Amino acid sequence: MLSPDVLHLDAAGATAKLSATLREQVLGTLRRRGAVLGVSGGVDSAVVLGLCARALGPERVLALLLPERDSSPDALTDGQAAADHFGVRALVEPLGAALQAIGCYARQDDAIRSVFPAYGAGWKCKLSLPSILESARLNVFFLTVENPAGERFTSRLAANAYRQLVAATGYKQRLRKSVEYYHADRLQYAVAGTSNRLELDQGFFVKQGDGAADLKPIAHLYKTQVYQLADYLGVPQAIRAKAPTTDTFSLAQTQEEFFFALPWREMDLCLYALEHGLPAADVATAVKLEPEQVERVFRDLESKRRGARYLHSPPLYAGAPTAEG
Repeated sequence: MLSPDVLHLDAAGATAKLSATLREQVLGTLRRRGAVLGVSGGVDSAVVLGLCARALGPERVLALLLPERDSSPDALTDGQAAADHFGVRALVEPLGAALQAIGCYARQDDAIRSVFPAYGAGWKCKLSLPSILESARLNVFFLTVENPAGERFTSRLAANAYRQLVAATGYKQRLRKSVEYYHADRLQYAVAGTSNRLELDQGFFVKQGDGAADLKPIAHLYKTQVYQLADYLGVPQAIRAKAPTTDTFSLAQTQEEFFFALPWREMDLCLYALEHGLPAADVATAVKLEPEQVERVFRDLESKRRGARYLHSPPLYAGAPTAEG
């Protein structure tokens, strides 16, 4: 029977190995002087920050705090707490004005108003998917808005409105990465990515946004293992205790609600089982579901994998690329 123990990590040994690898990749392979990364206030970026500080020394690491109009206040305070804990210099780069100028918010709000015409100043929003445990579930997004009086309304989101909304919010991830590379170029640093195994496998990232990096230290680790490293590294408890969020929309929203079918502990075990060819019946007890529900999760994982192929694909060439291309 499958057990959470399959994802147990020797945190001390993994930290030592990752630190040595990071040091060699940054200083040797990439020939950079240090590392820069966007710190969101979440556990993934806090762990990568801690690993970079151990590998290179905190004086060779720059943490970027990149708030915008819809960011949670916790993102800034928790990101600063992570930088303080690891002794890394943090720089705040507000992105709201640039996103406003490029049309991010106007296009985002236009998509929302196609569903809720009254949406405007003082309103908040989020996207969500139905629970994977619903037998008649479709992968159709729902939009929830909240007016200034605190009243909430939810409606199914048409495909064109969904695409525009996601395209508009993609500006946020891509602008964050542009700022990271500005400082990387300025300091001759490498950009460290913060995606974990589950996110990369399932396509939970924006192409040329948070999916872009010079190195990805935790891309091979399940979220469960990232939390084990967080415990070992002493990431502030406030970061370890909070649910992983998207921090993209103005209403609080978990990653499970927005994208993943189950909480991350169960998703990790289901992904592990899928990768190792384990039958649903062996997984069901570990994740407290019925075998047919696990089969539904497997199908969802495979569907998202197919969708992620485009996100992972490199540029296509009409002929053989040159060394400079």
